[in-house]
Amino acid sequence: MALLLNTNKISKAYGVSPLFQNITLSIQSGDRLGVIGPNGSGKSTLLEVLAQRKEPDDGEVVIRKGTRMVYIAQDSQFTPGQTVQQVIHRAFDRAGVADGDRLAREAEVLGRAGFDDIYAEAAKLSGGWRKRLSIVEALVQHPEILLLDEPTNHLDLAGIEWLEKTLRGADFACVVISHDRYFLENVPTSMAELNRVYADGILHVPGNYSAFLEKKAEYLHTQAKQQDALENRVKIEMEWLRRGPKARATKAKARIDNANELIGELADIKSRQRTATADIDFAATERKTKRLIHLEKVTGGYPGRPLFENLDFTITAGTRVGLVGANGSGKTTLLRLLRGEMEPMKGTVERADGLRMVYFDQIRQLDPNVTLRRALAPHSDSVIYRDQVIHVASWASRFLFLSEQLNQPVGKLSGGERARVLIANLMLEPADVLLLDEPTNDLDIPTLEILEESLLDFRGALILVTHDRYLLDRVSTVVLGLDGQGAVQRFADYSQWDSWQNERNRAKPKAVTSSGNVSAAPVSSKKKLSYQDNREYQTMEHRVAAAEEVLDLKRTAMMDPEVLKDGRKLAQAQAEMDTAQAQVDMLYARWAELEAKVS
Repeated sequence: MALLLNTNKISKAYGVSPLFQNITLSIQSGDRLGVIGPNGSGKSTLLEVLAQRKEPDDGEVVIRKGTRMVYIAQDSQFTPGQTVQQVIHRAFDRAGVADGDRLAREAEVLGRAGFDDIYAEAAKLSGGWRKRLSIVEALVQHPEILLLDEPTNHLDLAGIEWLEKTLRGADFACVVISHDRYFLENVPTSMAELNRVYADGILHVPGNYSAFLEKKAEYLHTQAKQQDALENRVKIEMEWLRRGPKARATKAKARIDNANELIGELADIKSRQRTATADIDFAATERKTKRLIHLEKVTGGYPGRPLFENLDFTITAGTRVGLVGANGSGKTTLLRLLRGEMEPMKGTVERADGLRMVYFDQIRQLDPNVTLRRALAPHSDSVIYRDQVIHVASWASRFLFLSEQLNQPVGKLSGGERARVLIANLMLEPADVLLLDEPTNDLDIPTLEILEESLLDFRGALILVTHDRYLLDRVSTVVLGLDGQGAVQRFADYSQWDSWQNERNRAKPKAVTSSGNVSAAPVSSKKKLSYQDNREYQTMEHRVAAAEEVLDLKRTAMMDPEVLKDGRKLAQAQAEMDTAQAQVDMLYARWAELEAKVS
């Protein structure tokens, strides 16, 4: 295999704090390197250094001459007004792709990625589809090295599986930062963790995530034995140092120097082992009622567009439900029905008296100008958690924030830090039911593990929407799968849902030509639609999903305390939310109208 990229003892620091030091890596053709590490360990910075977007403070990055390398940032943004096709054509221009190769390459890659409308405006796609487009934009350039920064944060479950299949079958090398443990199990050929617990600041091993965990356990076991041996030697040397000068003989200076070196080495090991973890622990109420929510023959959706039908389901204390389905399949609608934000089209939703529900919103609307102090404790310098008064500095430290960060604006925090702020706020509210909509985005693996343990210990009920398949399998007692066409089924776990989906896709009838042969493409059920209507119909699901995201943003903005206490701002926010709701209703009505033409 050809060596494409090599780093020679690269280091990077911000101020006096080193992110990483003396990192040496090599990337060969066909390598798939998964990169993990705690938040703040420098993963994204390392990727930018590899992409030559940032210079290392020390060391060098050597790339084989002529190697095509493409970098995909965490946040996928596109120029307003630019269509999907224009994004791809500009990628062709950058890569110098010959005109004769463009049409076939565009059709192949966009088709496999699931894009139906090449004229859709890229900037108006949902977050997941923008991420897909940014990946397609890279793929059409035929990279030899692809660098991806946490792509699984923004993709839905179907998108993650598409990315896994794409990378496993690729002929290029890739470096991927991800916290998705199933993705890390399925894709990488080697793993690297940036972490100060290692003497070199990095542990790089061949194999996937489970192979990495074995090597990490071996390393930490060896380090613990080394620490025990060092502690014994330091103890002997300390006893010798305490003796009088007469007993030290002539080689005292050399032995004193050696003792100091041992003490320093031991201190270094101990300092590297001091790793903090977030203290996440949701509080349940003391409710004695077992049955919390009961849904009977519930149909949810919009006029002319039911997303799920005839749902019978009972939520009791201890029930942990995982909601799965494609974007626009009705997961958010079901959460809104459970919360009482909207009424079912048919059926009834019964809630226990005085039911307390706490909702984690995937939009994560935090005022970027508010300080961390006020975000954690809006009204004073303390919070009340489980009937105890806790100073905001102590409360912040439970979520790995330093006291000097308290006066820092929230807008300066990383995505993972903002997620920890929202989780901290949720923990202050005792709940019978937790509704968590994508709580795992931007959380590192250690924090994910703490979150999992807290959810497993929670005595109330949990409704969880997440694209983290490992979390779904570990936490959920039942999985509800929505297909967006009215069907809703319960499954034991995510893999059972995935198998059901695959069987349904395989069972879909293929078109038969007049000669009796199976056609490569299914018969279009949209023959009654004009070309323009057909294009609109193909993109309607994505447009509805995007409109619902906007509506969620407007709804969250209206609940901002600063808005609620200002009549003028509240009226404006209400008007914006009404406009967004009208747009969603209009799209659903138009969707129903188009479907009526093809039925």
